[in-house]
Amino acid sequence: MAGRTNTAPTFGDRAAPSGYVAGLGRGATGFTTRSDIGPGAPAPPPDDAGAGRGAGRGVPMGDTRGDERQAVFDEQFGGDAGIFAGDGGEYDEDDKEADAIWESIDEHMDSRRRDQREARLKEQLAKYRRDNPKISEQFRDLKRKLDDVSYEEWDAIPEIGDYTIKKKKDMNRFAPAPDSLLQKALAEKEQSVSEVGSGGETSAFGGGGGGGGGGGGGSGLMTDLNAVGEGRGTVLGLKLDRLSDSVSGQTVVDPKGYLTDLGSMKISSSTEISDVKKARLLLKSVISTNPKHAPGWIAAARLEELAGKLQAARSFIQRGCDACPKSEDVWIEAARLNTPENAKAVLARGVASLPQSVKIWIAAAQLETEDERKRRVLRRALENIPNSVRLWKAVVDLSKEEDARMLLARAVECCPQHVDLWLALARLESYEQSRKVLNKARETLPTEPAIWITAAKLEEANGNAKSVGKILERAVKSLGSHGVSIDREHWLKEAEACEKQDPPATETCKQIVRVTIGVGVEDEDRKRTWKADAEECIKRRSFETARAIYAHATATFPAKKGLWVRAATLEKTAGDIAAMDEVLKRAVQSCPQAEILWLMAAKERWLAGDVAGARDILEEAFVANSESEDIWLAAFKLEFENREPERARALLAKAREKGGASERVWMKSAVVEREVGDVAAERRLLSEGLEKFPQFWKMWIMLGQLEEKEGDVDAARNAYAKGTRRCPDAIPLWCAAAALEASPDGGNAPAKARAVLEQARLRNPANETLWLTAARQERGGKPVGVDPESDRAADALMAKALQECPASGMLWAEAVRMAPRPQRKSKSVDALKRCDNDPAVIASIANLFWLDRKMDKARGWFNRAVTLNPDVGDHWAAYFKFETRHGDEDAVNAVVKRCAEAAPKHGEAWCRVAKRVENWHEPVDALLRKCAREVDFGE
Repeated sequence: MAGRTNTAPTFGDRAAPSGYVAGLGRGATGFTTRSDIGPGAPAPPPDDAGAGRGAGRGVPMGDTRGDERQAVFDEQFGGDAGIFAGDGGEYDEDDKEADAIWESIDEHMDSRRRDQREARLKEQLAKYRRDNPKISEQFRDLKRKLDDVSYEEWDAIPEIGDYTIKKKKDMNRFAPAPDSLLQKALAEKEQSVSEVGSGGETSAFGGGGGGGGGGGGGSGLMTDLNAVGEGRGTVLGLKLDRLSDSVSGQTVVDPKGYLTDLGSMKISSSTEISDVKKARLLLKSVISTNPKHAPGWIAAARLEELAGKLQAARSFIQRGCDACPKSEDVWIEAARLNTPENAKAVLARGVASLPQSVKIWIAAAQLETEDERKRRVLRRALENIPNSVRLWKAVVDLSKEEDARMLLARAVECCPQHVDLWLALARLESYEQSRKVLNKARETLPTEPAIWITAAKLEEANGNAKSVGKILERAVKSLGSHGVSIDREHWLKEAEACEKQDPPATETCKQIVRVTIGVGVEDEDRKRTWKADAEECIKRRSFETARAIYAHATATFPAKKGLWVRAATLEKTAGDIAAMDEVLKRAVQSCPQAEILWLMAAKERWLAGDVAGARDILEEAFVANSESEDIWLAAFKLEFENREPERARALLAKAREKGGASERVWMKSAVVEREVGDVAAERRLLSEGLEKFPQFWKMWIMLGQLEEKEGDVDAARNAYAKGTRRCPDAIPLWCAAAALEASPDGGNAPAKARAVLEQARLRNPANETLWLTAARQERGGKPVGVDPESDRAADALMAKALQECPASGMLWAEAVRMAPRPQRKSKSVDALKRCDNDPAVIASIANLFWLDRKMDKARGWFNRAVTLNPDVGDHWAAYFKFETRHGDEDAVNAVVKRCAEAAPKHGEAWCRVAKRVENWHEPVDALLRKCAREVDFGE
């Protein structure tokens, strides 16, 4: 430490500065003693800094620098700084920086949620403006209409009259004002003077002399209070002028707007009461300005009714009736506001003033409680207004059938141009009289199509169906000659209406379609347009109209098999077997080369149980299409499904002999031999078929299955190897080869099976089936948790599979099943994120709910799975298994019925069960029960 140099003295070792007093900054007062300055020495004068810091230290009593310091302007405190603007309180750069920091903090805090705050304030302001609109905004639309007023209309506007009921003041009388009033007026005329002295003091009302300096040196400000009052009155007047909507003293308030606005008001607060008062003033101005304006009286009456003053409302509306006796709305409103008895009297006065008003007569009839009195009122109304259709309809509705017939006979005389009256009369008359009425109506109204359609319905209802077509043909010609264009859409709607009436007018519907379906349609667009029309009718469930459209379309285009297929499908959906059979008979006669029509006809006969009829149809199809392979295979299926293997074998033999048979014929031939049990014939047919079609992988897999069943593992392995070389993209073939290697018959060689699957994945990358098979092969069919080593290998392989096929629902469902029990829920969440609508994932989650004993949720998820894809039989089997264990008999039967309707064809367990020879002819419900025993759901 010898080499250490001396450092500067510390803060405690330094000498105090000159004039330093300890504690002075915390409010202490400096002082000196005799020992400090010696005997007889005067105290040293304090420096400026100390005088500024100490409160009262070293400041003589007569010193005026304190007053001068108070008047100094400070940057921070302004002119009111006082002692803080002195030498010791100066505003330096540090203070500025501190203030800047605080201002930035304040700005930052204010900016937080500023947009939300401003948006909320703006919304509140807008809501307030909506609830409390200005007068100018309420009548803005009326002010715009003033642009359309001409100069003549402006000149014709009358000046406002004097409608006041108050007694006018007599200006001739005069009483002298009291002295107190004169003195108050004189005081208001006085002026006030304000002076500001140099010392900051103020003297009011001409005062001088306040302390601190003379008042004469200040500047004075004189204020006239009377002028201030007059100015306020002027400003208020300007505001009122802007808010008013008056033209030459006449208000332009729209009272009709108040009729709707007042109907929605509900007085519940002082603010709403104030609004009612304002509305009352406005409406008073309306009825005072223009007492002949009926809506103003109605609005005023409804306002009083809203305010709960019913008597005042009646008074207003009574005055309105007196002022506007020719307004029917006023009379109806008066009747509404009065009691029923008084309302009758009011409407009696109304019909006396307006005998031609239909609305008043109808209102008077509605006041009566008995039908006879109503009819009496309406008859009196018809005496005054015989050409009112509304009155005739009202009185007919209240009359009996015989009276209604007589009234309608008179009505068509008074109102011959209204077709509804003619049609109503025709419906009430007998058949012969109805024909006469309709003929007369047709002569009176030659351009009305409803009369012709009614005549056609009348003929059909009375058994003259042959006349319907003639009537409608004449209708189209007659309407065309009178210049009426035929609207095809309107006529088709009339046809649908005929179909849906009770009882349905089927023949009229068909004939309407026949005579109008081609109107306005180009020849090249007819087929497309008619198919679209039929589809729209089917959507609206107007099957008879759609059937008529297809009948006309097939008659026009008999060689178009698509129209026949649509017509047959319609009959299958909405008709019966006989109707469909009839359509298909006509179809195969018109299109004998259309194989699909023959196959549909044969299938429908077969489904109906008529196997012989189906054979006859297929024989006719052979004659018309001798080279059609589809018909040969259809005949084979008919015999095969009806357990006639010899017939099926003979048909396929003939098909092979004809030459040109496809690979399907050879495969079906091998299938027949497999069912019969002839192994040699099956092997021979497969070998011959593979020589002709080496690329058909289904026969390779059938050959491998045959050799595997016979116990020749090497031959089976050889068949699979040849098949994978010829068909490298056949995934089931690779899976069968791997399964053979991993089976006990194949030597339990998982390494070979793994090699086969790896080779398959190289040939077919990103294939979910191969990855799934490989993961299951690693587990070896063991449950989760039995063999940790195989579980880890399967998990690793599944992770790679999900990386390569991230959107595979099949792989995600298997990953959920392979996961340990505590991890299945999180794994299912990941699966839903990747493929939320995949039925395999949905079914796996349903199984989790089943294992957790959440039966309602499991049932819902199973139902969702089979709804998303009803063609997967495994999900139906799992659903059936669940309902068998936890549901009732009705639920089980419902699942079986739905599965039979869906007729699933896919699914791992479903295909495995369905393709067993003993199950080939089993119905769907039997396959469902067998498959339910093999699915691993709920385990």
